[in-house]
Amino acid sequence: MIGRGLLAFLLVRMKREARQYLLLILISLGFGVGVWAVLRFTSLRRHENNSVFFSDAATLRTSDPDLWARNMDKLKEPRAESENVAIEIPSELRHYEDRHWFLATQVAEVKKFNVQPVQDFVDLAAMIQRGEMVPVQAVTDTYILYGVAARTDGSAFTRYVANQNVELNDDTALRDAYVQLESAHAKLQKVITNLQTQLAASKKGAGAKQDELQKELDARQRELRSNEDNKAQLDKYYGRSSSSSGSQATLLRDYDSLENLAKDFRGRSFDLNNSNDRQTLKIYLLSSLRPPALKILEEIARAYHDKFDRPLPVSSLIRPEQYQHVLRRFNRYAVLIDTPPHSTGLAFDIDYRFMSGAEQNFLMSLLARMKDDGRIEVLRERGANYHVFAFIDGTRPDDDLIKASLPDAGAPDNETNPDENDSVKKTPVRVDTKSRLAKKKKR
Repeated sequence: MIGRGLLAFLLVRMKREARQYLLLILISLGFGVGVWAVLRFTSLRRHENNSVFFSDAATLRTSDPDLWARNMDKLKEPRAESENVAIEIPSELRHYEDRHWFLATQVAEVKKFNVQPVQDFVDLAAMIQRGEMVPVQAVTDTYILYGVAARTDGSAFTRYVANQNVELNDDTALRDAYVQLESAHAKLQKVITNLQTQLAASKKGAGAKQDELQKELDARQRELRSNEDNKAQLDKYYGRSSSSSGSQATLLRDYDSLENLAKDFRGRSFDLNNSNDRQTLKIYLLSSLRPPALKILEEIARAYHDKFDRPLPVSSLIRPEQYQHVLRRFNRYAVLIDTPPHSTGLAFDIDYRFMSGAEQNFLMSLLARMKDDGRIEVLRERGANYHVFAFIDGTRPDDDLIKASLPDAGAPDNETNPDENDSVKKTPVRVDTKSRLAKKKKR
């Protein structure tokens, strides 16, 4: 009897523990599913918001919204199962053994033709006026701009000088800026004096009130220092001293030049005092390339469109160094060397995130042939882009010039030609299509 009772007790206990374990497992699964759902929703919302933003940015400058809508549908439409083949990355689209060689090749082209990199939007506007840069349409039958100028805003136009943004003004705006700074400075000084008086008069031991007053005083003093820094910068470039007289004339002239361009640019007029107009003008300006690069882009787009009846998605064109620094906060692939490739107007990016394996293989084979012919430099980047750099005369710079450009590409002094290393000649890399598709669905 004792044995049977003990056995029954143990069975009941085991069932109760099993139920507890099962309940714990179910709770854990439920929590995991909840976390996945939140992350999934956030990811989808972020991608949706980016897509809408890209769409809005490009729609601002397209004259054919119907073509834009049709091409967007084609860009994102589900691919046929037969297109989901394994992705093979040619060695031509991979990094060299020495990764600096890729950038040095592009820097060498800049030296070869004495290409002037674009510093800021004022530089870019002047180059467009001289015909050195040409407009790239937002959408055509063969390509679509998807993500170009996505990080622009409606802030005032500035000159990029010694890694500083110097605001452009006309005579009236300059006077207003000085008046506003001086008025704000006087008000802040009065507030600070009042806070210091209150702090000195407060009783010792009134800790909470003293802490509150001290925090307020610190905040206002920071504002005052910022005000004085802004005034100092304005004096440096616009002041009446002999050292700033030259820069003042140049900056005022730059503003006049930009204002004249804005009055009639690509068939539109833009008001530089309106933030929406400023943002739209920046988008237009960033939709530009040098003629040799545009020719290469159009050739690639035609071949891709003829094969798949889809527009080639182009995600980046010209990027002034000023804009490159802004972009770097959001895109770690935005290069910050003295001559970033995109600042030359010879580089553009192709977005492959929506492409099937068959599309990518076709495109990479085409890009590899163009590289072998010495017409371009190219890299399949991790950020879902093919970076393409066009050589102006269709001829790759010679190795001696590339090697001499290595220090400007951030390389140590002892770098050599990576093609001398047999390990560079590698077989194509195969990518699991199912894995790639699974990742794309998570975007």
